[in-house]
Amino acid sequence: MNIAGFIDKLSFEISKASSASAARMIQFHNTEHFQRFIEMWHKCAESIDDTKLKIMHSAQAVSCRIDDWRWMALFAQHIGMEQDNAVQLAAVPSTISTAMPGKGLPWGVKQVKAPQAWKKTIGSQIRIGVVDTGVDFNHPDLRGKLLHGVNLIHTNRLPVDDNGHGTHIAGIIAAGSRTRGMTGVAPGAMLAPIKAFDHNGSAFVSDIILAIEWCIANKMNIINMSFGMRKRNKALLNAVTNASQAGIIIVASSGNDGKQRTIDYPARYTHTIAVGATAKMRKIAPFSNRGAAIDIYAPGDKIVSAWPQGNYNEMSGTSMATSHVSGAIALLLSLYPKLTPYQIKSIIKRSIQPLRNYKARRTIGELDISRMLHLADQY
Repeated sequence: MNIAGFIDKLSFEISKASSASAARMIQFHNTEHFQRFIEMWHKCAESIDDTKLKIMHSAQAVSCRIDDWRWMALFAQHIGMEQDNAVQLAAVPSTISTAMPGKGLPWGVKQVKAPQAWKKTIGSQIRIGVVDTGVDFNHPDLRGKLLHGVNLIHTNRLPVDDNGHGTHIAGIIAAGSRTRGMTGVAPGAMLAPIKAFDHNGSAFVSDIILAIEWCIANKMNIINMSFGMRKRNKALLNAVTNASQAGIIIVASSGNDGKQRTIDYPARYTHTIAVGATAKMRKIAPFSNRGAAIDIYAPGDKIVSAWPQGNYNEMSGTSMATSHVSGAIALLLSLYPKLTPYQIKSIIKRSIQPLRNYKARRTIGELDISRMLHLADQY
């Protein structure tokens, strides 16, 4: 492959592109070609705007905005190309409030029986990568629960939440017990906020791949993915597979389209745990995707959790359901750290509470932490 010629053409097209140009991912078939490209690209950094190219080492791919990609046919033997699709958060916001209602235990935390497990485990020593909009580092319920994390949008800044979704997710997973405030599913777990989504809750597949790479490099135990997209992406599948092979459990939202037989990516990949949402009384939430592709359901309707500036907010979505499952896995891993991603997925699917008014009562159901920990004793 003529790497120099490829770089010349690519850099020219990047220089012509605008923010309205399509984002595309270019994947190298050969590892040596990819490494040579990276070396030569960095040597050209003085004459090329290096910030306009995202490099994804685990996927052997790069992403950039270009208008004309027809010339890439000349290199078709050595590279593949696919769209760098947009990814959306899987939640719908409701009313923001300044007080935590009730006794600080949201109904979902009680529903999955997290409090019954806290005498045995609170998720200590478990590290969870939360790929989202960042987090409010000053929220009183999250103090002492947060690692430094990373900001993939503004790399020189902390991953501060400018949307709210990431803070909400963090609260469900691991908010700390206080006299006033809320408690999440695994209050002993540590969260690493990975800001891949902007203030509008938008990201690209390349951002998600970079987030997964960060989680692998920083030895996360769990990755929470409260988002989804409708199209399959080979590079993302490779990144998810690499994370699973590294022993990381990936928990992903199934989507909020109310569909019967299909779910979003990356939840649709076999290496993830696909989560649907329930309302109270163990009924599937109307907005949740559903069907045989779902691995587990968890509370996702009208969930109150942390919100920026010390507030609380009620939100609904499979995003919220996914967070409950990530917290539950933290409780499980804290007790049984040698369990593999495959074993954990099997335990969760076998320890369900049957759903109400649902035909597949024996094969799929709602998260039950008490049953989950009891079943894990057999492994």
